[in-house]
This record gives sequence, C-alpha cells and structure tokens, in this order.
Amino acid sequence: MSVPTPSEPTTDIPPTHAVVDLLGLVALGELLAFERMAADARLAPDLRRRAALGEMAAAEIGNYRRLAARIAALGALPDDAMARYVTPLQAYHDSTEPRDWAEAVTKAYVGDGITDDFLREIAGALAEPDRRLVLDVLHESRYADFAATEIRIAVEADPRVADRLSMWARRLVGEALSQAGRVASADRGALTALTGPGEQVDVPGLFRRLTAAHTARMAAVGLNN
Repeated sequence: MSVPTPSEPTTDIPPTHAVVDLLGLVALGELLAFERMAADARLAPDLRRRAALGEMAAAEIGNYRRLAARIAALGALPDDAMARYVTPLQAYHDSTEPRDWAEAVTKAYVGDGITDDFLREIAGALAEPDRRLVLDVLHESRYADFAATEIRIAVEADPRVADRLSMWARRLVGEALSQAGRVASADRGALTALTGPGEQVDVPGLFRRLTAAHTARMAAVGLNN
C-alpha cells in the first residue's frame, strides 16, 4: 500500500487551533462510526447481537457529544472543526461496506483497533484535559472482545470463512492506513504545533506501529494478516 508523502511541517499554527483540528478529527470519526454501527446492526443474525452492536453505536455518539462540547468550549464550531476530514473518513466507510454479519464484526474489530491505536498517538501530542478526553473515548475492551468472539464463531462454523475474512481484513487495513496517511499528511503542521518547534513528526514510525498492532490482532482471532 502507498502512504502519501507528508508535506514539510509548518509551525505557524496556534496551538489552540491545532487542538481543535485534532479534536475535530476524533469527533468526526466517532460520528461516522455511530452511523456505520447503527446500519450494520441490521445484519445481525439475532436480536441479541443486534442489540450488542446498537450499544456500541450508542457509545460512539456519546463520545461524539463529549468531543463536540469540548470543541465548542475552545471557541470553535464542531462542524468547522470536522469539515476538513469528511472526505477521507467518509471515503473509508463508503469503500468498505460489509456484505454480511461476519464482515461487519470484522470491520468493527479491525477498524476500531486501528482507530484506537491512532488516537493513542494523537493523545501523546495533547495537553490535559484534551489528552484524557481522547483516551477516554477509546473503545471499551468488551466491544473488541465481542467482535473477536463473533469472528471466531464464524470461523468455527465454517473454516473456509477464515480466508474470506482475512482478505477482507487486509482490504480494511489497507483502506484505513491509506486514508490515515492523507489525514496525517494534512495535519502534520498541527502535530508540529503541538509537539513544539524543531520536533519531527515520525509519520513512517507511526504507520509501522499501527501495522504491527494490527498483525497481532489478526493472529488473536486466527486470521492471516
């Protein structure tokens, strides 16, 4: 996969504006995740699973509200803070529509995992209380456990599903990292403003860490990376 080459960092972005930009990215991710999970819940084979994914969606919209409130407290409009990220994040979801329940839970498992890893990286560039806010909106482990269990059930029921889901997961991570690359390139100036003058943003290192964590998650559910 190819990751866009980041532009040269700039240092003329006021820190508060940089914080708003990054919180806008996180907020839009939560909003789109809510929409995706609410729609994917209809693919569930029974009401119990449908409710479980619905609960995950409800958590996403709750996180969005917290982030939007913080953006407003910093004197910005949430819509404005999110606007620049609509194209890359919406492109990811539009290009990765699941066809069935197994693909839906795999998307939740893969997508949420990469998102959480990316947010941890963002949080490291923030001061309090924004660092804590970003860390607080990470997905609860029970949601990852639920998705992982559903993947294992699908594979046990039909071992041939493992190959299909492995290919699906590779497509998901490729799309996610491609879009994240565009976001990282666009926000390199914001990250530099937060980390301080003269400090370099190690974008290649970021993607190596994201990829390594993804590989470990795939192995945990018996899928090939």
